[in-house]
Amino acid sequence: MDDRDVLALRRDFPILSREVNGHPLTYLDSAASSQRPRQVVAAMQEYYERHHANVHRGAHTLATEATDAFERARERVARFVCAPESRSLVFTRNTTEAINLVAASWGRANLGPGDEVVLSVAEHHANLVPWHFLKRERGIVIKPVPLTAEQRLDMAALRSAIGPRTRLVTTFHMSNVLGAVNPVAEIARLAHAAGALLLVDGAQGAPHLEVDVRALDCDFYAFSGHKMLGPTGIGALWARAEVLEAMPPFLGGGEMIRRVTLEDSTYADIPARFEAGTPSVAEAVGLAAAVDYLAAVGMAEVARHDRELVGLALELLSDVPGLTLFGPRGDDRGGIVTFDVAGLHAHDVATILDLEGIAVRAGHHCAQPLGAALGVSASARASFYLYTTRAEVERFAMALKRLVERFGTQDRA
Repeated sequence: MDDRDVLALRRDFPILSREVNGHPLTYLDSAASSQRPRQVVAAMQEYYERHHANVHRGAHTLATEATDAFERARERVARFVCAPESRSLVFTRNTTEAINLVAASWGRANLGPGDEVVLSVAEHHANLVPWHFLKRERGIVIKPVPLTAEQRLDMAALRSAIGPRTRLVTTFHMSNVLGAVNPVAEIARLAHAAGALLLVDGAQGAPHLEVDVRALDCDFYAFSGHKMLGPTGIGALWARAEVLEAMPPFLGGGEMIRRVTLEDSTYADIPARFEAGTPSVAEAVGLAAAVDYLAAVGMAEVARHDRELVGLALELLSDVPGLTLFGPRGDDRGGIVTFDVAGLHAHDVATILDLEGIAVRAGHHCAQPLGAALGVSASARASFYLYTTRAEVERFAMALKRLVERFGTQDRA
């Protein structure tokens, strides 16, 4: 996309026209949460104003319409990730809940003392903490895999880590800190050769990359709506139907049952088995509108735009004294630029940029082990999306250069 295409898209995002601190908003925090186009808001508004009712439980017209809208949303989201059938897509609140579902259901049913879960040092906390629960509860072994000097997953170390006790390999599709894109299909081949399953954290992958779960050959793929133009409070877990069918329920209550007596209960087929209680119907409708919007733009085009913007940012910032840039170089990288300014805390960097209307993220990015590996306790992160212009990247780079010159030091002594 050139800037004319991007400017046309931006008309769908009213928030991008506002000012912050007397400056035009430059929103570079899409990896944390993207903005929403009018089409998503309108779809949710229409649902609430014309069709709202509880789903799957009523024979009246509104209940039928709400159920149809909810299940059509499932079909559209499943199609977006090229799922062979929609029944193997479970709606969750977000990626975090989706990964917890796998850990609590599949993990408790299949992992015991000494069984290994292999993951990278660059995982989001959502793909670490659930496995810590099982380590304490079941005695599983967590085997971390390091990064290369170029800050990509060390594939040689991954091959060495996978062994006869490995039951699960789990890692990101695209790193939320480094922007690195993992070779998921190759990781799947290694995992399956050892008889293990592969869980992919797609929180950054689904918004920015073409996702075909069949081509990736993964067993689980988790993602969030709010990072891909959709509303908060909705996400999804796709899993192979045969794997999902063998898993026990995650939560108990209404909707996920087949029959209940005072003494016992039996459970519904997938996906209802994993969707206890009233679901987030309007949010599912909004997510479906979001994936329709992305599909109309084209995910290959979104990924190409990301690469162009990150390439521009790295070109503008690569020789700034006192500025450390994290992440690999090359085309296998998404639209994320994480950086450290010598002598200045990341939160101060974000605050100073905000004074110019530039929104970036600061902190450990829910990846403290990665921060330790990189030698930083906190960093700042600019993240781009389909509505980010080259002019905004240039504005960010110039502001960051001025900040480094004024406040940074080249020596932390």
